[in-house]
Amino acid sequence: MTQHIAQFALIVEDYDDAIEFYTKKLQFQLLEDTPVSETKRWVRIAPPGSSDQHCHILLAKASGEQQKNAIGNQSGGRVFLFLYTDDFERDYQNLLDQDIKIFRDRSTESFGKVVVFEDLYGNLWDLIEPIKKS
Repeated sequence: MTQHIAQFALIVEDYDDAIEFYTKKLQFQLLEDTPVSETKRWVRIAPPGSSDQHCHILLAKASGEQQKNAIGNQSGGRVFLFLYTDDFERDYQNLLDQDIKIFRDRSTESFGKVVVFEDLYGNLWDLIEPIKKS
């Protein structure tokens, strides 16, 4: 049996604001932006260098009070998303250059270099450059 997670939904307040943040500030790719109805769109993004085999993010505009209350807190305040990089210094500098809020400053851990940052809604992300295994 072969399985993989293809995508997951990230609840957002506004499609266009989310697209702008992820594509302009984090340099993600906009894979798809398809209208489904007058109020709903199918919006998929992915980090640069991702392929069809990698997991993508579906930006899902909140509908209803319960979903609106979950914006920015889908994981109860824990780090929710883990973004691996091949060049920590480049991507850390991009976070600083884009004025992205650093929640926990950079450190070197047993698994690699890491910094915790917030997206535009307050979701916590780890930016990680794993230690290269030889």
